[in-house]
Amino acid sequence: MPTLAGSGPSFPFFTDTKDAAMVLSSILALTGLGLVAAVLLSVASRIFAVKEDPLVEKVTETLPGANCGGCGYAGCEGYAGAVVHDPSIAPNLCVVGGAEVASAIGRITGKLTTEVEPLCAYRRCDKNAGHVTRRFDYKGIPSCAAAAALHHGSDQCGYSCLGFGDCMKVCMTNGLRIENYIVEVNEAMCIGCGKCTKVCPRNVLQLIPKRARVAITCSTQDKLKAVMDVCKVGCIHCGKCVKTCPAKAISMENDRIQIDQKLCLEYGDSCGQACASACPRGILRLHGPAACAGKQNEAV
Repeated sequence: MPTLAGSGPSFPFFTDTKDAAMVLSSILALTGLGLVAAVLLSVASRIFAVKEDPLVEKVTETLPGANCGGCGYAGCEGYAGAVVHDPSIAPNLCVVGGAEVASAIGRITGKLTTEVEPLCAYRRCDKNAGHVTRRFDYKGIPSCAAAAALHHGSDQCGYSCLGFGDCMKVCMTNGLRIENYIVEVNEAMCIGCGKCTKVCPRNVLQLIPKRARVAITCSTQDKLKAVMDVCKVGCIHCGKCVKTCPAKAISMENDRIQIDQKLCLEYGDSCGQACASACPRGILRLHGPAACAGKQNEAV
């Protein structure tokens, strides 16, 4: 290949005008194809563009952006689309935003805003008070899900809180902490998003109204002697609470005692929390305002 004359470095150059013309035509062809493709993409983006609903955008901007899933949707944008387009979706499902956000969404969508019932997580287990012992020392991955999968967990009770903190890891407000292999809930910090209840492999955590009068502290599905052999405060399924409740708010569902908190609250304090008094194992305990009133009565 001939080179430029001189003392400096050599540079190749085209000796044939045909080679130069071919290179130039290739460059021009590629440039032309690029320009055509850019024009086609621009036109296609305009033709096939999905127009955003301005109401959905407004609701999305109003929401706190936590994407916690407490509303029942995958994220804030999913809920925004649903509440705008579906007449049956209430504007008060955002547990993080509370009443202020619900009111704003109601104004945007033209929907009637009802009062939001503040919820909190409640632990349905008291294994330390029940002196629940361990069957073996778990040395695996520090995860409740992993521990529960290994021989039904390390505790003698197959329904107890394992205390490895899967719930604490997903809590948005640091309202959960682990003490002595059991979760402690700070109800004042809890926003009721429900993320902790979904990751618990034992269904130990349950959402209840913050103003609930009575709550259940056991999640076992075993009965009688099977419970008494492993826990001193476990529910033995005697059914006394079910029979005693005048509001008919307590029932046995899937072998677990459940309280219909709506029925309980609607009935009011006139029952004197008879279910809690009737329970021989102390499984039903006073909660919220009722618990405070109980402590005041004890002090008197």
